[in-house]
Amino acid sequence: MLTEPGAGSDAAALRTAYRREGESFLLSGSKAWITNAGVAGTFVVLATRDHSQGARGISAFVLEADQPGVVVHAREKKMGLRSSVTAAVTLEDAVVPIANLLGAEGEGMKVALATLDHSRLGIAAQAVGIAQAAFDEALHYARQREQFGKPIISHQAVGFRLADMDTELEAARWLTYRAAWLSERPGRISRTSAQAKLYASEMANRVVALAVQVHGGYGYSREYAVERLYRDARVTTIYEGTSEVQRMVIARARRDLDTTAPA
Repeated sequence: MLTEPGAGSDAAALRTAYRREGESFLLSGSKAWITNAGVAGTFVVLATRDHSQGARGISAFVLEADQPGVVVHAREKKMGLRSSVTAAVTLEDAVVPIANLLGAEGEGMKVALATLDHSRLGIAAQAVGIAQAAFDEALHYARQREQFGKPIISHQAVGFRLADMDTELEAARWLTYRAAWLSERPGRISRTSAQAKLYASEMANRVVALAVQVHGGYGYSREYAVERLYRDARVTTIYEGTSEVQRMVIARARRDLDTTAPA
């Protein structure tokens, strides 16, 4: 659990605090937009021992969810991804044994950033899947729907639109595949995972919007799958780091990259 009401993109600004008491740590604070809250039995929680230390004061802990001091709030009523449970969580002196500290104290942001490098690949793959579903729906509809005496796919305006969707989808798919391949090799993948997440998520929003357009008025109806896919795609440019954060990661990596080494 990383995100808080006042700490989203600026994760180092989190306020959830921990203190040591005997052979345990006590965690107190509020977390927001936590996936599977109320369903998961275990959380990984980021908390700070001293907010003034910024990222250097943050540690990571494994927290059992079914204990006193862990309060899961009502599920968020979201635009899309409604089958995925999301809720806020409040910690009130929740107990964590010393053995449940991940790494050493002060290494929480290191744990979080390494995790994000890999979890962003999952969002990239999700975005590719959503876009593929939307493209398939649009292609099927364009083959069946007739206007002016022929299927609309035969009209250049629609055919070219589908060609662009197909091309963007393949580009995102292979960027995601490459990042996943690199994730199995030594070294950090911050830049490549950020590139995959950035491009795939923004591609998904473009492709799904075009799929709705191909459907015309029917694309706005809940009787057609593209309406749901349109809502589901929207969050992919926001969670696991916004598109703006991905660009920051890529720019920072390029600034610090040894240009004599392979990218």
